[in-house]
Amino acid sequence: MKAYAHRLIKRSRDFDMTSGGIMGKLIAFSLPLALSGILQLLFNAVDLIVIGQFSATGSESLAAVSSNNALISLIINVSLGLSVGANVVVAQSIGSRNKERAQNAVHTAILISVICGIAVGLVGALCARYFLVWMKTDAVVLDKATTYLSIYFIGAPANIVYNFGAAILRAKGDTKRPLAFLLIAGIVNACLNLIFVIVAHMDVAGVAVATIISQYLSVVLVIIALLREKDYCRLIIKKLRIKKRELMDILRIGLPSGILGSFFSISNVIIQSSINGFGYQVMAGNATGASLEAFVYTSMNAVSSATTTFAGQNVGAKRYDRIKGILLDSCIITIVISVVLGTFILLLGRPLSALYTRDPVVVEYAIERMTVILPIYFVCGIVENFVGCLRGMNYAIVPMIPSFLCICAY
Repeated sequence: MKAYAHRLIKRSRDFDMTSGGIMGKLIAFSLPLALSGILQLLFNAVDLIVIGQFSATGSESLAAVSSNNALISLIINVSLGLSVGANVVVAQSIGSRNKERAQNAVHTAILISVICGIAVGLVGALCARYFLVWMKTDAVVLDKATTYLSIYFIGAPANIVYNFGAAILRAKGDTKRPLAFLLIAGIVNACLNLIFVIVAHMDVAGVAVATIISQYLSVVLVIIALLREKDYCRLIIKKLRIKKRELMDILRIGLPSGILGSFFSISNVIIQSSINGFGYQVMAGNATGASLEAFVYTSMNAVSSATTTFAGQNVGAKRYDRIKGILLDSCIITIVISVVLGTFILLLGRPLSALYTRDPVVVEYAIERMTVILPIYFVCGIVENFVGCLRGMNYAIVPMIPSFLCICAY
């Protein structure tokens, strides 16, 4: 009976992407991914809502926290790109039933994530104020922004290791446990926000401390899950070492993805630097609009992540005939998501924006931003699907060109 229960659990966590219908499996795989991203956004939104509504310096503190978003993304995205490489290498190894290569990739990826996390954390914490001055952050919020960013980067190692661990679990089709881990960590984050900001009056420092506590909780949970794995994705601490072949494969796929992510973030940093010159109300309005738009983007991005994993497993299994169907179905799902969610957010733009701030000027700036961006957001999602599919097929450099033109040059 115990063995039968174990087989049932294993089947619920593993996901056969190389046979059967594509559309239904894409939706089933993407949904937990989308919910994971949405949960992260909801808890990030709670950060902004709590600080905007309950801080003694509402709009200023909101601007201080939100002014860091583009910079955080710039520094983190290169590491996250590497996690895409880990996802593809592990997925292909599973598709080809090569357990030794999968194990080598898992241990190489986790060790890379630890090294990257420590490096990013040190650079970010030590250079926070210099970065913000370079971005022309409004002097009114500079001290608060520096406090938030310096504390936030203490959690960078946990953030990066978690994303690598979650990418490894997704490679075998397990999207439910990362979702559960985020839900637990997010609830802790939200509760601590309320305690630190409303009760302890810690302002932006309270939001940052709550964030890093939740990040370390999530990484502990994902590492425990990997340690308890029984097959391809099992983590054994004493086997942590970098294997040259798997490292090269992860870098070949992941590094271009990370560079592309940095292009996207650099463009956002440049935009944020320009916005910072217009004062804290524009900064807060832009951040509010971006926070709401992110629900659409994250849902679309879940589909492109699923496309990468599906393509990776099918390439590993030499089921090249399924690639076109994967790409077509993913684009259909993306368009539906963009139209439905984008319309919903536009229709409820003012009441949703008012959750973040009581300043009507900030709300109007948020509406202005969303009105421009949301109607054409599906184009970004479709490009991401093509890029994700190409990555899963082992193309690393080629996807950078259309993505760069669409995201940065355009």
